[in-house]
Amino acid sequence: MSEGTVIEAFSANVVDTRFEDFENDTVELAKNRIIDVLGCLIGGSHAPGNEALLRLIRKWGGREESTILVHGGKAPAQNVATLNTIMARSFDFEVMSYVINGQSFASHHAATLVPTALALGELAGADGKEVITAMLVGDDMAARVQTASKGHPIGLGWDGCGTLSHLGATATASRLLGLDKAQTRNAFGIVLNTIASAIQSLWDGATTFKLGQGTAARNGIFSAELAKEGWTGVEDSLLSRFGYFFLYAGGCKDPDIMTNELGKKYYGEAYFKPYPCGMPNHVAIDCALEMVREYNIKAGDIEEVIIYVPHGAISTSYYAKPFIIRDFPHGDAIFSYPYSVATALLHGSVDLSNYTDEAIRDPMVNAITANTKLVELSDDGRPRRMGVKLTVKMRNGKEYTIARKPNREWTKRPTPRDEIKAKFRHQVDFAKTVNKENAEKLLVLIEKLEEVEDIRDITKLIIG
Repeated sequence: MSEGTVIEAFSANVVDTRFEDFENDTVELAKNRIIDVLGCLIGGSHAPGNEALLRLIRKWGGREESTILVHGGKAPAQNVATLNTIMARSFDFEVMSYVINGQSFASHHAATLVPTALALGELAGADGKEVITAMLVGDDMAARVQTASKGHPIGLGWDGCGTLSHLGATATASRLLGLDKAQTRNAFGIVLNTIASAIQSLWDGATTFKLGQGTAARNGIFSAELAKEGWTGVEDSLLSRFGYFFLYAGGCKDPDIMTNELGKKYYGEAYFKPYPCGMPNHVAIDCALEMVREYNIKAGDIEEVIIYVPHGAISTSYYAKPFIIRDFPHGDAIFSYPYSVATALLHGSVDLSNYTDEAIRDPMVNAITANTKLVELSDDGRPRRMGVKLTVKMRNGKEYTIARKPNREWTKRPTPRDEIKAKFRHQVDFAKTVNKENAEKLLVLIEKLEEVEDIRDITKLIIG
C-alpha cells in the first residue's frame, strides 16, 4: 500500500481493482447476494408504499437510463436505483451482516449495492465481471469503515442502512461511471454532505424505515456524477475533524483496520435471512416454531405468552416495544418481537404471507399479542447477543418454555446456494409478477455472471 490517507487508499482501490483480484469464494458469495437481493426485490415489489414512489418516478420522467425492475419502463439511473433498492429492502428480508477476523457485524449494504450496480451497469453497458467488481469494492469499503468504527450509527440516532451504505454506493457508482482516483475521492467528500437516515423511523414503524436504504443509492450515484463533472468535496471524508467517523461512528478505533489487506481481501454480507423481518426476531421465531412442533400448540388454547429478551432491550430496542397497529402496519410488525412470535404460534410457519396487512390485522394473531408481555433476562454480566427465552402458558394450566441463542452457523460456513435459490423462488411465487420461466433463466445467468457480456441480459428478465 502506498503512503497516503485512508480515503486515498479506498479511492485507489475503487479504480485499480480487477475482477481477477478476487478469490473464487468471494465471487460466489457475491453471486449469492445478487440472487438474494433480486429475490427480495421481486418479493417486495408491491409492498406498501412502493407503488406511490413508482407513480412519482413515472411522473418525474427524465432520461430513460435504467430499467425499473418488475414494473417495467425506464427512468434516470438515480431514481431507478432508489426505487429498486427500496423494493429490495421492503420486507427486511435481504442478506445482511459479515465477518471480519472472527467478529460479526450487523449491516445492510447489499440491498443498496446490488440495485446500484445493476442500474449503472445497464446505463454503461457493463459486463458481468465489471458489475461484480463495482459491487465488491462498495461492499468492502462499507464493511471496513464499519469495522473500524468505535460505535454503530444507531447509537447516535442514525440508521446504518442509510449511512454506511452511502459510502458503499459511492464506491460502486464511481467505479461504473469511470471516475479516476481524484474524482473518486471527491465523490466520497460530496456524499458526506448527503448522508441522513433517522433510526426513529423504526421506532415509529413508519414507511421511511426503508427510505435511507434507497437514498443511499441515489446519493451515491449523484455524488459520483457531480465529481465527474468537476465538483470537489471534503478532502478526507472519513478521518477529518468533522468527517464520517466523528458524525456517525463515535470515532475511529483503529484506522489500520481499513487498509489491512485492502485490495487482497474483499468483505461482504453472508447472513441469508430465513424470515422476512428484523434479525432479532429470528431467535424468537425459532423458539415459537420449535414449540409448535414439539408440543402441538393450538393458538386458541394460549392464555399468555412471555418473551424474555436481553437485559436492557425494553428501553433500547424497537423490537421490544408494545405491538400496536398504526398507519403503516407492515413497519409495526416486521420490527416486533410480540407480533413475530404470535404469527409463528398461530401459523406454525413464517414467510412473506405472515407480513401482509391482512395477516397483521388478523384478529386471532392480535388476540395473542394482546396477551403477550416482555420481560428482560437478568443481567449476569454475560453478553447475550440477542438470545431469547419463550414461555407459553395454556388455558389448561400447562406451561412450555424454550430458550435459543442466535444461529451462528453462517459465520463458519456459507449458506448453500440451493437454500438461497429456494428463498428466491418463494418470493417469485409470492409476488406473482416475474414469470417462473424468466426467473429460472435469471438464476442461470447469475450463476455464470462473469460470462455475461452485457448486464442488460439480466435486467430484461426482471420485468413483470
